[in-house]
Amino acid sequence: MTDEVLVIEGDGVGREVVPAAVRVLEATDAPLSFASAPAGDAVAERTGEPLPAETYDRAAAADAVLFGAAGETAADVILPLREAVGSFANVRPARGYPGVDAVRPGTDLVFVRENTEGVYAGHEAEVADGVATTTRVVTREASRRIAEFGFEYAADRGLSVTVAHKTNVMRATDGLFLETVETVAEERGADYEAALMDALATELVTDPTAHEVILTPNLAGDVLSDLAAGLVGGLGLLPSANVGRDGGLFEPVHGTAPDIAGEGVANPTATLLSAALLLEHLGHDDAATAVEEATETTLAEGPHTPDLGGDATTEAVTEAVVDRLGREATTVHEQ
Repeated sequence: MTDEVLVIEGDGVGREVVPAAVRVLEATDAPLSFASAPAGDAVAERTGEPLPAETYDRAAAADAVLFGAAGETAADVILPLREAVGSFANVRPARGYPGVDAVRPGTDLVFVRENTEGVYAGHEAEVADGVATTTRVVTREASRRIAEFGFEYAADRGLSVTVAHKTNVMRATDGLFLETVETVAEERGADYEAALMDALATELVTDPTAHEVILTPNLAGDVLSDLAAGLVGGLGLLPSANVGRDGGLFEPVHGTAPDIAGEGVANPTATLLSAALLLEHLGHDDAATAVEEATETTLAEGPHTPDLGGDATTEAVTEAVVDRLGREATTVHEQ
């Protein structure tokens, strides 16, 4: 059975790194077909809609979505796309890789972030001149759903869980989140550590190896995972998966990088690793492992794009990964 992947390049370097990831996916033996759809700033300029209704519908119908980045219209694109695929969990691995100059090379974290509510629920208002508010939404249902997902994710991989919260200030909202997580942990007989998110930020900088899976509310996961990017070598290395019960949307954590867009030197690593997560989500585990290993070998041995101290182009790095994929496939076949 062939899985359909909807490809949305978006804006900026998304137009460079997403085709690179498609090139790598095509080099695997996974049975995939590809279709393209528009979204982002450029579409908004032409049509007035950053996310056309047809793109939304096609994302909802696809087996998986590979997305690049959107600029000023990001909130109007990525949040509805996550809704289209039924995503409630944002999974962001952050690892130190051989060959990459990292502040904390031993980092090996996975952030499991609630993906539907919190301050990103979109309830903002200007209540008076010079006074604006945001309503933070936390529900027991969404908290239970992400807790069950996070504990299952960790158990499947034999990893420990740290729960990030801020109950000393946000007593009602984070209090409900933490209480629900505690209930799910008790039902499953699962162990976990709870940590105030600001204290956890300090711990991640000083010793990230003390944590493995970090289960977080929406905003905390966004901020802490970006902090982790700084520990491992930059946002150009962080993939992400937005997943639900069935669908999934896969995207690099970095944005459009307008300062280098169009120059052909964007680091494709985060998007290639996002493609590996896409393959894993679709059940193509061998292909996912092959992409991940070929990408990691390229990080270790080169070539490197300028953000990693090299002078290689996006295309050169992509072709190196494809070449290593081919060599690995030959080795497996010969065995």
